[in-house]
Amino acid sequence: MNTVALVLALAVLLTGLASAAIVRLLSTLRSQLVALALLAVCLPLGVVLASGLVMFGMHDDAKIVSVAVVSTLCALGGALVLGRRILQPLGRLRATSARLAAGDLTARAPESGPRELLELGGSFNEMAASIERLFDARRELVAWASHDLRTPLASLRAMVEALEDGLATPAEYLPAIRGQTEILSRLVEDLFELAMIDAGALTLELQDSSLGPLVAGCLGAVEAEARANNVRLESRVDPADPVVRVAPEKIERVLLNLLANAVRHARPDGTVAVVVEPDTDHVLVAVD
Repeated sequence: MNTVALVLALAVLLTGLASAAIVRLLSTLRSQLVALALLAVCLPLGVVLASGLVMFGMHDDAKIVSVAVVSTLCALGGALVLGRRILQPLGRLRATSARLAAGDLTARAPESGPRELLELGGSFNEMAASIERLFDARRELVAWASHDLRTPLASLRAMVEALEDGLATPAEYLPAIRGQTEILSRLVEDLFELAMIDAGALTLELQDSSLGPLVAGCLGAVEAEARANNVRLESRVDPADPVVRVAPEKIERVLLNLLANAVRHARPDGTVAVVVEPDTDHVLVAVD
């Protein structure tokens, strides 16, 4: 009897190892789940069946086989139900990923099913939302660049046509042409800098700088445009004039863009102010 038990144990071990190897070769998750469920039920049943055939008489063989068949069918049915419950959310996630790959940035996966699939769906939706925000930002950038490039180009075209028609002399339009060219140059530099930021290749040369003179210089740069639009400029810098570690050229460019937009869209007799005030371990700079 001990020999029979040892043989059965070795047979079960070898069968389990062989079955595990076969399960890994199956191509779909559904078939793997079904195979695992059958393996979990059929191996113990096989041991019981083999032991029963050895220990009991022939008249009990039919009962043992019947129990084994019924148990196997129940295991198969349970495996199919479980596989369907797991695979349905995965199927919906696969369909959603296909929609996203096809360009539907609003596609979102249903967050349902077991906890692991629920977390997977949530992570996928966060990724999809990040991609959508990125593409929205790119569209806004293209729209912004097109809008800001159109104005100086239209001005240059109008001045060139006026010169061609003899309506003005080059000396009259030369300062304006130079100004519009500088605007275009700044826009191109901004776009190039954005490309460097996107590529992670932007390097900042930080140095200790006082914000008071920097703000005063930016206000002076937009003073003529503000006077033409009847807009007052104010500087509200903390009397301590905090010194901060920044890249002055980058801060100046950002501040100039903010001031130019504020002056351009301010109402007549309005006020545009630059506010600089310390806040714990940093300094707040705002265009109001």
